[in-house]
Amino acid sequence: MCGRFVRVTPTDTIAQEYPVEEIRSIPEPSFNITPGQDITVLLQHKKNLLVSLKWGLIPSWSKDPKIGYKLTNARSETIQEKPSFKEAFNKRRCLIIADGFYEWKEETTGKQPYYIHMKNNHPFAMAGIWESWKSLDGNLINSCSIITTSANDLMRKIHERMPVIISHENVLDWLDVSNQNINFLKSLLHPYNPDEMIAYKVSKSVNSSKYNAPDCIQEIG
Repeated sequence: MCGRFVRVTPTDTIAQEYPVEEIRSIPEPSFNITPGQDITVLLQHKKNLLVSLKWGLIPSWSKDPKIGYKLTNARSETIQEKPSFKEAFNKRRCLIIADGFYEWKEETTGKQPYYIHMKNNHPFAMAGIWESWKSLDGNLINSCSIITTSANDLMRKIHERMPVIISHENVLDWLDVSNQNINFLKSLLHPYNPDEMIAYKVSKSVNSSKYNAPDCIQEIG
């Protein structure tokens, strides 16, 4: 799964690394992003837009937006079977931009947080799906979910799941709303190359959703 992550890379740098054609409102950088917050997302709507979406997908048919807190992740293995995710996977795919993510490992001293990121320290794109939901009084919420897969060799030592990371060469294929090659799209939902990633222990201060500081990602002994 993916329950917390980091996005601190400046918007301009993201636009240089990814095929961004227009930048809309973007949330502030954060060292401890939690479910329910606004996050930085790249999606295609006539053109490639860098936008702010609420983390936690709210299906268009839902009566209660609080369901989003239960739909922060979508399992790649069943994404086409779940009513909450199927249509979004077919028509509204997106990329959640991150610098790294946290995962917790059961150890003798309790749950130990680890920070996982790319060895080159570049931002990366987690596969996602998005949806628009409108309340009875007309309030519109655009929200999204991060797609997860089985852990690679690096992550398996920490947790059995990890977010799907889309390689640069597949970014446009993933975003393309006209792409209905489901078999090809599902083939992209695999564990990322562990040789390009690194993981290390960080302070348990990250356990608090209210704590947001650079030392969240500082390696500890």
